Amino acid sequence: MSSLIDKFIESPATFPEAELEALAADVRARILDVVSRNGGHLASSLGAVELAIALLRTFDPVRDRIVWDVGHQAYAWKILTDRNARFDTLRQKGGISGFPRRDESPCDAFGAGHAGTAISAALGFAAARGTAAQGERPTSVVAVTGDASISNGISLEALNDASTASGPFIVVLNDNEMSISKNVGALSRHFGRLLASRRYNRMKTGVETLGKRLRLHGLAGAYHRLESNIKRLFVRSAFFEGLGLRYVGPLDGHNAVRLSRALAIARDYGRPVVIHISTQKGRGFAPAEANPSAWHGVGPFSLETARPKSAPARDFSAVFGETLVRAAESDPRVVAITAAMPSGTGLTGFAQRFPDRFHDVGICEEHAVAFAAGLAAGGRRPFVALYSTFAQRAVDCVFHDVCLQGLPATLCLDRAGIVGADGATHHGLYDIPMLRALPGITIAQPRDAAMMRRLVALALSGDGPFVIRYPRGRCEDRLFGESPQTLHGKAEIVRDPCGGHARRIWIWALGDMLPTAVAVAEALEADGTASVGVVDPVFVKPLDAALLRSQLESGAEVATLENGTLQGGFGAAVLEAAPSGAPIRRFGWGDSPPLHGKVEELFAEGGLDAASVAAALRG
Repeated sequence: MSSLIDKFIESPATFPEAELEALAADVRARILDVVSRNGGHLASSLGAVELAIALLRTFDPVRDRIVWDVGHQAYAWKILTDRNARFDTLRQKGGISGFPRRDESPCDAFGAGHAGTAISAALGFAAARGTAAQGERPTSVVAVTGDASISNGISLEALNDASTASGPFIVVLNDNEMSISKNVGALSRHFGRLLASRRYNRMKTGVETLGKRLRLHGLAGAYHRLESNIKRLFVRSAFFEGLGLRYVGPLDGHNAVRLSRALAIARDYGRPVVIHISTQKGRGFAPAEANPSAWHGVGPFSLETARPKSAPARDFSAVFGETLVRAAESDPRVVAITAAMPSGTGLTGFAQRFPDRFHDVGICEEHAVAFAAGLAAGGRRPFVALYSTFAQRAVDCVFHDVCLQGLPATLCLDRAGIVGADGATHHGLYDIPMLRALPGITIAQPRDAAMMRRLVALALSGDGPFVIRYPRGRCEDRLFGESPQTLHGKAEIVRDPCGGHARRIWIWALGDMLPTAVAVAEALEADGTASVGVVDPVFVKPLDAALLRSQLESGAEVATLENGTLQGGFGAAVLEAAPSGAPIRRFGWGDSPPLHGKVEELFAEGGLDAASVAAALRG
């Protein structure tokens, strides 16, 4: 481990300025070393190293409240606080999280896995802090918002309220011109103009020089008025100052000395301040600098070749994207929408092929769904691709704007189920219970690429709200051979019971859990426990209640297997459709979501691997 990192951790405030550049290089080397072995969010954290250094030189990470948003840019913060010795365990089972967690360190004031929460949470901290004792510095509250999370609706709502904060309250806008993919929208264009405007920067330098002179004569108030008026004159929109927030910037986000000084001035100002900094996503690693979107979240890779250590498999995201391109080729009504993640949701090819029918709305999931509702009402057939965990924010819009009006909009939920190393904030466990009760909605899950194609076609041919959920990971072209034409609300038997055992069990396994169900069936038949059949329900809603009842009436037991929460999930839907007291066993995730680790480790821990399910059914 770097002696410079240890030296800084011991005393950040007195660390020599002359060694800060070398410290930043060591921190980047540490991030690269661990992420190349463990995988993780790379480009964003490489860009925020000097920012983490400056924050720690200026504030007490335990006494003051530093709230990171989004949390994937905080690796340097973890290294430079109290987790350098454990950083090798990043995203490993039992190790440290890839995101800030309050239960991991007193230096993590607030957990953050999704975008847009920092300013609201920081305002809460500001309102909760007490009055400082005589002669004591007031507790500072800092919201670090980056990767375009400032354009999120929650951030904008919080900014509207931020002028009410009393005492030191700072919003650091880390402007790296990226979210996960390239930024979109008016706010992004506005900040880009600020950074590029020669007139603005010449004016800013001149006013700052004048301001220093005026301050010498006690005319700080006049300076602030003059600076504000000049900014209003030359800048197209004094957005923040119109909200009652003092605006400073843009500043070089890779100059730790100047950042520290700016943060100290803002800390002592005692009123709400926005510090706008410019950083480079992927800083210090040429491949990530050249293509930050591709290096946003990565698996293990070779530092020497910058190539993945294992070839990525064709996954459900890619299959969905390919399927939607084919659908759009034959139907001009098809429109694709995503929230700042065209590459993550498999829509890059669609965006290139049909740029006029592709919409990236930024990190604004609620807007994405309401926008889709408008498109559907206008005669288009929108497909909204979101990660399951992020779609949780849009549930109200699914209900109010899509379902109540019966509009033919399709919500495509990527990363449904356990996602592994990203942990609790990113597992897609709750989409079924959140959406299943909504009126008129269809919810389905494909088991393979062939089924994905059929479900997209079915959604396109229907006339109401449709949800297609699918997991992260490998997508086979076909599982279990050919299957009949998919009919709305009809399940498919993918394995008949074998043998003449008196005990019979039908396992209803949703999508990605079907291979586990087949393995359980083979194990139970091999040891003589039971004859076991496997059903692919395909549809969570409407459920094939007729097939379920016929199996139960024949004297068989039923087990459900899902990569989702048991409370209100697929198994609950089966239980609701079955006669009271029917012999039904449910397997899924309980009330406490698993943390981070390899998917197979988490399944074994949760009792959802084949051996655990088989053992439970033997009892």
